[in-house]
Amino acid sequence: MNKNNRVLFLCTGNYYRSRYAEEVFNHRARREGLDWLAFSRAVAERLSPENVGPISRHALEALQAKGIAPGGAARNPALCTVDDFAEAELVIALKDAEHRPMIARRFAGLAHRVEYWDVDDIEDLDPATALGKIDELVERLIASLQIRR
Repeated sequence: MNKNNRVLFLCTGNYYRSRYAEEVFNHRARREGLDWLAFSRAVAERLSPENVGPISRHALEALQAKGIAPGGAARNPALCTVDDFAEAELVIALKDAEHRPMIARRFAGLAHRVEYWDVDDIEDLDPATALGKIDELVERLIASLQIRR
């Protein structure tokens, strides 16, 4: 795989939205024969002690309902580093209003590389709706990458 054919998904804690996007993207890319791989990280300055286990149960349940065996389900959330930006051709943060200030603060010199989606966190949008939005956005992303081939 081309090192540059990587997508970095970012959310606050790398527990729910970005992890779900990573798994759905990788599943769809494999199914479509697309030579791209996603990984995900947290843009918060530190990980939340409130998150139980390595990945949100909402993300896990939605993946299982789609028949997707999450390859990274056992991996704990990870904080984003400058090296993660270097490893990715595309960088997508899951919520503009929430993540743009964090990225500007932590990665000011790299902020121009980030594309923003608009998927609210669990306290503002129910999981079925939020994860459904991620499904649609990942579909669009896969389609755009297929055109670039």
